[in-house]
Amino acid sequence: MKKTKQDNLKERAPVVVIIGHVDHGKSSLLEAIRDFRITQKESGGITQHIGAYEAEYKGKKITFIDTPGHEAFCAMRSRGAKVADIAVLVVAAEEGVKPQTKEAIRSIQEAGVQTIVAINKIDKPEANPQKVKGELAKAGITTEDMGGDVPCVLTSATQKKGIDDLLEMILLVAEMQGIQGKHAKPAEGVVIETYLDEKRGCMATLLVKDGILEAQDFVATPSAVGRIKNMEDFQKKNLEQAVPSQPVLVLGFEKMPLVGEVFKTFPDIEKTREYAIKKDEIRGEKHALPEEGQKCLKIVLKTDVLGSLEALEGMIQALPQRDIAVRILKSGAGMITEDDVQTAVAGGARIFAFRAKSTPQAARLADQKRIDILRYEVIYELIQELRRLMKYEAEQEIVRRDIGKMQILKVFMTEKGSQIVGGRVIEGEIAKNSKLEIFRNNELIGKGTISGIQKEKKVVERGVLDDEIGILYHGTTEIEEDDILAFYVEEKKKVDI
Repeated sequence: MKKTKQDNLKERAPVVVIIGHVDHGKSSLLEAIRDFRITQKESGGITQHIGAYEAEYKGKKITFIDTPGHEAFCAMRSRGAKVADIAVLVVAAEEGVKPQTKEAIRSIQEAGVQTIVAINKIDKPEANPQKVKGELAKAGITTEDMGGDVPCVLTSATQKKGIDDLLEMILLVAEMQGIQGKHAKPAEGVVIETYLDEKRGCMATLLVKDGILEAQDFVATPSAVGRIKNMEDFQKKNLEQAVPSQPVLVLGFEKMPLVGEVFKTFPDIEKTREYAIKKDEIRGEKHALPEEGQKCLKIVLKTDVLGSLEALEGMIQALPQRDIAVRILKSGAGMITEDDVQTAVAGGARIFAFRAKSTPQAARLADQKRIDILRYEVIYELIQELRRLMKYEAEQEIVRRDIGKMQILKVFMTEKGSQIVGGRVIEGEIAKNSKLEIFRNNELIGKGTISGIQKEKKVVERGVLDDEIGILYHGTTEIEEDDILAFYVEEKKKVDI
C-alpha cells in the first residue's frame, strides 16, 4: 500500500534555541540540563560558537542550540532562532532587560518562533522577577501572569532550581505545536557551524530537519559539496543514521559550507555538483573598499571557525568608518599561514586572530618581518582593540580649524621676519599662537603665525568680534593696511568610533 503524506510525518524532538544577554546564565542552564559541563571550555563563560546538544527528559528528546550572547553574534543568533521551534529567552533576575536582551527579542520576533521566558539567578539576594516581567512587557514580551501569552519559568542554574519546570514547559509547548518531521524523503537541514581541522579537514555541524541522514550520503549546500566520510553525535559517538531534529558533526565536505546554509542530500556526486552554485556567486565581494583618499586601517583576519569569521566581518562592517575605514586584505578560517603573513607584509597590515593558531613557518616569518599578530579568545575584546586602533590612527591626522578674521588698520613696526600690526576682528576670534593666511584683494599672498596679542596696551590671550587689537606677526610676507588675515589652528582630528 502506498504511503500517504500523513504516514510520512512523524513526531520529532523540538529544537530549542537558548538566547539572551552575555552573562545571564544561558550556558549554566545547559549545564544544569545536561550531565556534563561546557562553561569551563569557554573564555569568560561566553559561548563563542553555536553548538547543538541533545537532552532527554521523561523519555523524550530535546535538541538545544546554544547561541552566543554578545551583540557581536547577532547574525548567528538570528540564524539560531530561525532553525528553532522554541526560543528560551534567558534573563537574569537581578539585572533585568539589557540591550542584548532586546536584540534577542527582535531576533525571536523576526523568526516567528514560540517563546518561553526563563528568569534565571532567582537565588540572588537582589533578584526581582516581577520587575523583570515589567521590563519584558515594555520590550514586547508579555508573560502569561502579566496578561500575555508567553510562558515564564523561574530558574537558578547554579542551584538546579526550576530546571524540571523548564523542561516540562518545553515539552508542553512542543506538544501543543504538534512538531513533526518528514522521514521518507531525502535528508535536508541547516549548517549550524563549520571549522577546519588541520588533521581531518572540513568539519560541519549539521541539524537534520527532514529525512534520514546516513553515513556515506552525498551532501551539498549552495557553496560546498561532498560525501559524508564520518558522522558523529554531539558526544562524538559514531553514527550510521541521524533523524529529524538530530545534530551531527560530519566529515566529508570538500570545502567549508557557509553557516546558516541549507544542506540537501543526493543520489550521486553528479547531482550534488549540479545543485551547488559557484563559490564566488554565493560569497561575492565581502569587503567594501574605502573611498579614494580615505584613511584606512589594513588588517588580515583569521578565525578558527567560519561562523565566527562571518560574525566578525559583520561587526567590522558595522563600525563607524567615516573618519577611517577598515580594509580587510584577506580573511579566512583556519591556521595563520605564511601566505597570510606575506599578505600583511605587502599591504602594511596587522593580523587579527580569533582563536586561530599560527603554523610554525608563519610564526617565524611574522617574527622576522615584524608583523603584529593580535590574538583574542573573546570576540568583543577583538572589536574593542580594533576600535582603539581606528581611533588612534584617525587622530594622527592633523586637521585645520578656522577661528576668525581680522582687517588690518595700521602697520606699527616692520623688521626682517616680523611685524607689529593693528586691526579689527571682523569674524570669530583671534587666539595667541594661532596660524594665519594673508589675503590682499581676495588673493592669498602669504602665511605666518602670531606670538602675542595686545588690547588697550594690555597683553591678552585672544581678541573677539569687533575688538581692536595689535598682534606680533612672524612671516616672510609683509602685511599692509587693508589686508585681511584669516586665522586658524591645526589640531589632531577628534573622532568617535
